[in-house]
Amino acid sequence: MKEYKVIRPMLGLRNRMQKLEDLLNSYAAQGWSLKNIDDHYSYIIFERDKNR
Repeated sequence: MKEYKVIRPMLGLRNRMQKLEDLLNSYAAQGWSLKNIDDHYSYIIFERDKNR
């Protein structure tokens, strides 16, 4: 079974790509994988196995 997490990242205007990369890496370290990302980064959906 899968579980999902939807977040609304607050990246600001400075170093936006670095902040996004850091955010994605921090969720990946917790076992989440990127499922979908909005064109304007207004929301990000992560997925992982619930029974891991």
